[in-house]
Amino acid sequence: MNYKSLYIWVFCVLAFAKAYSQQATNQDSYSFTLEEAVTYGLENNYQAINAKRDIAKALKQKWETTATGLPQIDGSANYNYQIKQPITPLPAELVGGAPGTFVPVTFSPKQSATLTATLRQLIFDGSYIVALEASKTFLDFSENANNKTKLEVRKGIINAYGGVLLTQENISIIERNLETLTKNLNETTKIYENGLAEEEDVEQLKITKSQLENQLNSARRQEDIATDMLKLALGIDLQKSVSLKENLASLALKNMDPSMTTNTLELEKNADYNIASNFTEQRRLEYKLERAKALPTLSGFVNYGVNSFNDDFTFLDGDNKWFGQSVAGISLSVPIFSSLGRQARTDRAKIAWDQSITDLDRTKEEIRLNYQTALNNYQIAIDNYSTSRDNLQLAERIENKNQIKFREGLATSFDLRQAQTQLYSTQSTYLQSMYDVINEKANLETILNTPEFTTQK
Repeated sequence: MNYKSLYIWVFCVLAFAKAYSQQATNQDSYSFTLEEAVTYGLENNYQAINAKRDIAKALKQKWETTATGLPQIDGSANYNYQIKQPITPLPAELVGGAPGTFVPVTFSPKQSATLTATLRQLIFDGSYIVALEASKTFLDFSENANNKTKLEVRKGIINAYGGVLLTQENISIIERNLETLTKNLNETTKIYENGLAEEEDVEQLKITKSQLENQLNSARRQEDIATDMLKLALGIDLQKSVSLKENLASLALKNMDPSMTTNTLELEKNADYNIASNFTEQRRLEYKLERAKALPTLSGFVNYGVNSFNDDFTFLDGDNKWFGQSVAGISLSVPIFSSLGRQARTDRAKIAWDQSITDLDRTKEEIRLNYQTALNNYQIAIDNYSTSRDNLQLAERIENKNQIKFREGLATSFDLRQAQTQLYSTQSTYLQSMYDVINEKANLETILNTPEFTTQK
């Protein structure tokens, strides 16, 4: 086998992969279906990114807590240089001097150095045991908060995606209405110029046209804002270009799922319930921690060190003498009396725990209420969609009939304008009904946690 050719081929593949990766990362335009947008947003949304980092922080904190109960080794190095050595007076009689007199003697060397290593080990501490439990609870809380963030990010993307489609469809309808109205205005103007129509007929159509033009300009500005909101939800630079692969009507039909109304609420899957449960467990552990502070603490240590001394700096010489020393011991600390301060802290922690239990009960009822509300709103949105669709067909027929009557002189321009205004209002209602179906389903899915963003046990 030609290994040289193989190396060249592998190098080319890796270079292409790197170039493609950079191109994908730095691309200037994006195109998404709703599902693709959600997938992209869950990885790149700013809140989603930081929520993942919170989990990483919780993992580090868990190990930080665990490490406090594992062996700890500290080292120290000390060097002393006595600028002025201390003098100790000794009775002169010891060196043959006169009784009652003293001679100055220097006992300590001018320079000294000490190297020491100490091993410490926690043997028993009730607070440490509780801290280990608390670190696990904090990790669960961070994961549940991440799940909550993902659900909210998903819902936000769905709302923003639908908002862009709503503005785009609204622009399309206004443009069609404006095109039809302009044609009618031109025809009516010619008829008026021939003396077969009233000036009021032309003026009524001009009023309606100017209103439509204002609505079109407003809708285009709203599209820009809605698109920027979608980019923000996706974590995309606002200067980049984003296009959508789906349309509002098909997406609304896709989100009409009658089976959603038969789903049963499972509190254990709800993110808010899990977060409230974590909070309650945290308060329980705080109470347990205060009780554990009444237990004794036992720790042990052993150290080993060497020291050397001399009037000159000879500590780095190979023949310098170092003298070893070692100490081992244990330390026992027993709380005895705190003037009932410790009991007060324990009682306060117990009250906080009881409050959290009450809050958890309230959260359960709020979730049930929110579920019923979301379920009702979703059903209403589906019903409104069916009604507005039928009403749109009626409004189109009424407007068409008035168009014919107006041309034949059987209806006034005021009648035609009323029919047109009714049509435009019905069109807007129809678009909003499709948008509501998409949003209300997303709200219901968030409460039910249909995507099943759950903490792995």
